[in-house]
Amino acid sequence: MLSQKQNQIRQVLHDEGVIFCYSGYMTEAILSGLGQAIKQKLIMEALDVKTIRGVFSVFVEQMQNVIRYSAEREPDDASEESVLSYGLLTVGHDAESYFVTCGNKVQKKDVERLNNQLDMIKKLDHDGLKALYKQILRGEVPEGSKGAGVGFVDIAKKASRPIEFDFLNLDGDYAYFSLKAYI
Repeated sequence: MLSQKQNQIRQVLHDEGVIFCYSGYMTEAILSGLGQAIKQKLIMEALDVKTIRGVFSVFVEQMQNVIRYSAEREPDDASEESVLSYGLLTVGHDAESYFVTCGNKVQKKDVERLNNQLDMIKKLDHDGLKALYKQILRGEVPEGSKGAGVGFVDIAKKASRPIEFDFLNLDGDYAYFSLKAYI
């Protein structure tokens, strides 16, 4: 039964074009180790340098979002340096390009803000994304941000298609957030 369940998961990932999947607690140290494995796999696939850099950059940004903002954390009262944040990250490809997807729980109270922010970013063309990126860097750090607030904009800038995202309503105070970027 164990092998059957494991093979079913493996088959679903294979059918979706996933070449790398990580589900679990994330830290900066895990980001570094996984990043090396992903970079090595992309080099082995003989990808051009621009694609490797794009996939790696989006992977780092997505994983940092989980580390900083996942609502599923242990312990949830610890300092930022000692928190373990739970999420799911995949890297894969379809017939046209590579993709990075990431998902994690978020507070329901944050869904509307995130949705509005991502909708606005999704509608911008490359020049609009560049202008917004510069504007954010010159401005103040957005409320609720634990960085410069340019992460989603940076992902969208590197993406070859509009970013995809959605939210799944969960019980209690949580929703599940997923974001996919094609490189």
